[in-house]
Amino acid sequence: MALSLTVNGEQRSLDIEGDTPLLWVLRDELGLKGTKFGCGAGLCGACTVHLNGQPVRSCSTLVEAAAGGEVTTIEGLAEDGKLHALQRAWIAEGVPQCGYCQSGQIMSAAHLLANNPAPARDDIVAAMTGNLCRCGTYSRIIAAVESVAGSSSVGNSPVDSSPVDSSLAYDAAAAGEVS
Repeated sequence: MALSLTVNGEQRSLDIEGDTPLLWVLRDELGLKGTKFGCGAGLCGACTVHLNGQPVRSCSTLVEAAAGGEVTTIEGLAEDGKLHALQRAWIAEGVPQCGYCQSGQIMSAAHLLANNPAPARDDIVAAMTGNLCRCGTYSRIIAAVESVAGSSSVGNSPVDSSPVDSSLAYDAAAAGEVS
């Protein structure tokens, strides 16, 4: 099936089966390796990209759903060779440990800030819930988003490495209970 879509501002024409997950088109056909495969069921958020300005899980979004649309990946956030403010904040706050989930985390945060440049902490927590971090760096993620939004107030807090549901983890991070 011939279809076209715009990826990171570049028009791309593909001859591919329409039921191919967008994730595999991005990684295998277009060589954009920043978007990661996590759970394969759209539950962890590691594969989050923007489709027509909205965050989607690319592992469960078929390429035919993206046909004619605009896709932005983590590689597309940088402009003129300069990292996006969130990418810089991720580095400054020391967010990643293993780093595997981070492109999806940043893409979710970028959508939030594009639509709400000065989110309250509760807005950040709500927007980021559903993006899992196995390393538990939730409070650093919140701090990075807050620093870009200009409202950073997160201090250092003890690390709790026990596995938790992301909605609970973000709630706990917002309360300063985990880092």
